[in-house]
Amino acid sequence: MDDLDRLAAQLRALDPSCGPVRLIAVDGHAGSGKSTFAARLAAALGGDGVPVLHLDDLATHEELFAWTDRMLDEVIAPLSRGRTALFHPYDWNLRRFLPPRPLPAAPVVLIEGVGAGRRALRPHLACLLWMDRAAEDSWARGRQRDGTGLSTFWDGWTAAETRHFAADPSRPHADIVVRECSEGYEWWAVPDGTPRTDDAITEGDRPGQAY
Repeated sequence: MDDLDRLAAQLRALDPSCGPVRLIAVDGHAGSGKSTFAARLAAALGGDGVPVLHLDDLATHEELFAWTDRMLDEVIAPLSRGRTALFHPYDWNLRRFLPPRPLPAAPVVLIEGVGAGRRALRPHLACLLWMDRAAEDSWARGRQRDGTGLSTFWDGWTAAETRHFAADPSRPHADIVVRECSEGYEWWAVPDGTPRTDDAITEGDRPGQAY
């Protein structure tokens, strides 16, 4: 069984990375369980006092991954100054941006979504977590969750995600790898100075904790 309180304590102990904020990213393939894990981690970190930014709110139908400038301008810049960020969430049904929504400069802020660990954001992150589920398995879960009505969207998404990670991979830069188990989660740190590959490390085999 996982002990997210222990992981939460490790993350709270990190140095601030974006002004006064410890910005924690949860990345992984679409359908890998990022949103569910981020919600549970936020609860362990302090519940309602820990903001979670979902990158689905920044992406659009036309810009699945071209949201970097919005993220830097509307979120990173104000948080780095210790100010509440005001970002415009995208409504996927109305196909337009909604009025601004606040994201407080809390001691810990989570961002979750595909590309949360992208190159442009990594300098502002205190920690990058990667969900350890293969692409095809993740996409199958996502398709099953969303139903056949979104199959065309998923066809375009998987092609776009493949291009994104080919050009700007997150997994090689992960600090912690998280695996969903039948009951809860397990995770391991990627030790500093070691190659960060896609090879799994079991709890018994891991060479040491970085946190």
